[in-house]
Amino acid sequence: MGGSQRQFDLIAFDWDGTLFDSTAIITRCIQEAVRDVGGTVPSDEAASYVIGMALMQALAHAAPDVPPEKYPELGARYRHHYLVHQNDISLFDGVLTMLADLKSRQHVLTVATGKSRRGLDEALHTVALQGLFDGSRTADETAGKPHPRMLHELMREFGVPAERTLMIGDTTHDLQMAVNAGCASVGVSYGAHEPANFEVLKPRAIAHSVRELHDWLLANA
Repeated sequence: MGGSQRQFDLIAFDWDGTLFDSTAIITRCIQEAVRDVGGTVPSDEAASYVIGMALMQALAHAAPDVPPEKYPELGARYRHHYLVHQNDISLFDGVLTMLADLKSRQHVLTVATGKSRRGLDEALHTVALQGLFDGSRTADETAGKPHPRMLHELMREFGVPAERTLMIGDTTHDLQMAVNAGCASVGVSYGAHEPANFEVLKPRAIAHSVRELHDWLLANA
């Protein structure tokens, strides 16, 4: 398919749980941080639900019994545990091949993530992703999901309208952000959220593996 036949010029990917297999480690780090400050340790489901939100919003949601004055310590403990574990994280199998195929078709590839700028830059530095992404937005430099600002900023940066933009993510926060921004979405079921919750947000597709996502994008994007 040539560029003139593309449906989407700009593809925005969530990072954690969509490209990067970090869900289990983030969940564990949230639980360990809450334990460190004396809160009630959230279940795996409760901890993974908040993935994709801005960090302090996520921690507050996962640990409702931790008082606000302990939030700085809670954030510091999360960052401590994440730094210990960050090199355990890896790209899902097939992600590099998928991104290279999309790049060869001249799509603008971007990242729209709840991570911090420092965290995303460290992740991009640790894997062979140089030159694959044209742009990115992180939660600490714009509004967190599901606010549409990060998608609006990426669309404006690359001069792409909403109808030519596709958001891909593993959480309802990602898909709701796409709805709020007026653009299409694809959900992936292998990340943090149960895909049963996706349907109400009307994604174009729900992919159950990177291979399935890759195939759908080559046929439809």
